Amino acid sequence: MGKGRRMEESVDYVVVPVGLMVLLMYHGWLLLTVLRHPHRTVIGLNAESRRQWVHSLMADPLKNGVLAVQTIRNNIMASTLLATTAITLSSLIGVFVSSSSSTSSSHLIYGNTTPLLTSVKYFSILICFLVAFLCNVQSIRYYAHVSFLVTLPTSQGNREPIEYVARSLNRGSYFWSFGLRAFYVSFPLFLWIFGPIPMLVCCIMMVTVLYFLDTTTSFTRQLHTHSMRREGEEKADGQESMSPTQP
Repeated sequence: MGKGRRMEESVDYVVVPVGLMVLLMYHGWLLLTVLRHPHRTVIGLNAESRRQWVHSLMADPLKNGVLAVQTIRNNIMASTLLATTAITLSSLIGVFVSSSSSTSSSHLIYGNTTPLLTSVKYFSILICFLVAFLCNVQSIRYYAHVSFLVTLPTSQGNREPIEYVARSLNRGSYFWSFGLRAFYVSFPLFLWIFGPIPMLVCCIMMVTVLYFLDTTTSFTRQLHTHSMRREGEEKADGQESMSPTQP
């Protein structure tokens, strides 16, 4: 009986690292793909789309200023909602851990149910929500900074200020995506409370779903790399043809 119990408690030390390794390997692959082949990922394509969006808006800030500020305000509201949710869940977990005692349903969980490991489970979920909160706060910071810069007039032919605004906007979006990933990681950690096997199953299912959400198809790549670029070139040619010629 004691030997079986020890084997049951040792399952966490094998299954949980495997599940975390699956998540870590996937996100490591995703990071390398974003850096080397950005058009194969949704993150890379969205970054390029935001860059083109900033260029098109800052070409005429007096005309497009209201649209730019409203769009960035919507992103700030989304980041604020996630940050508020994260800090609220962190507070609830902290109160629950400080006031909870040994659960009476621990015999229903196959795995290690010692008080020390139970505290580690709740602490890991708390860390995920705190990381999500900090990332969304940084996202709000960048979005608020961009909301001022995107309406500034720029001299014709000077692309450096526009590139700076585009980089700041993409950084805010990266922080938002990273905070959202922290919410995703909290799901398998939450299921770890009910045992290591549900946690491993959730990790595998999450990686499978995220792969289809993070990667792009050939149609999507063609739409972003050819259609949008061609439209931007046509607009640039139209502006040049409408501009008065110098004698």
